[in-house]
Amino acid sequence: MTWKELLKRLFTNRLSLFGFIIVLIFAIVAIAAPWIAPPADPDNPYLIPRRGWQTRPTPPSQEALFGTTEGSYDIFYGMVWGTRTAFRIGLTVVFFGSLIGVSIGTIAAFYGGKVDELLMRITDVFMSIPFLVAAMVLTTILGRGLDNVMLALITFGWMGTARLTRSQVLEIKNEEFVQAAEALGANDFRIILRHVLINSIYPVLIQGCMRIGSMVITASALSFLGVGAPEGYADWGQMISFARNWIVGTSGNPLEFWYTIIFPGTAILFFSLSWNLIGDAFRDILDPKLQ
Repeated sequence: MTWKELLKRLFTNRLSLFGFIIVLIFAIVAIAAPWIAPPADPDNPYLIPRRGWQTRPTPPSQEALFGTTEGSYDIFYGMVWGTRTAFRIGLTVVFFGSLIGVSIGTIAAFYGGKVDELLMRITDVFMSIPFLVAAMVLTTILGRGLDNVMLALITFGWMGTARLTRSQVLEIKNEEFVQAAEALGANDFRIILRHVLINSIYPVLIQGCMRIGSMVITASALSFLGVGAPEGYADWGQMISFARNWIVGTSGNPLEFWYTIIFPGTAILFFSLSWNLIGDAFRDILDPKLQ
């Protein structure tokens, strides 16, 4: 299937089209962030401005469209610039994690033997460690910060891709066109790049789309637990963290502070949903067993 055919089928699939529309909306918000929510400090635009110094959240108003959180942080500003943070985390972590996983899985499957055994046992060791706990511990050791969060997620987020790539390459490397390339004298690098990877990359693309949303959820969880983005940084998980003391509202009005959790929670939900819909569409189109 050519890329043109793939894109045509993606855009004629209702679910994937809905996912693309949501991602496009988030992308427009991320690109237009400086105009939608002009930064108070141009040198540090990701720092959420404060609309006072109150501990108690305040409801939406003309000054703060989505209200403010604990500490008077502007929710609207955090939501807009948090879109950039979400794209940065999701795309960076998935790209580098997939790059590591594809490299290890391809080398292990292509050469086999002791190389395969060594690389897969290393992969098993990493997989035996609970992902969220490992990311939390490494982030704590490295120090609080978005770059350290991404490094932790990359370090413990490549194993699934490695195993998936290995299974695909094990099937592809025995095909006749690969054997023909070997008989013609092509070197290993050319065979892997031109014949093996290009025919085994589609499942990795499907997995990568679905992992973008999950990586953003994990990074938000780390921020909520206090080991992710620094305080005041435009991050959806941080916005929910500011709402932790106000989620249940007051005794007379349990939904009094609904805006502190609904806006960032909805953003995380739709961002993750959109990438999962695109990944599902990729799977439906590319998996011959479903056709």
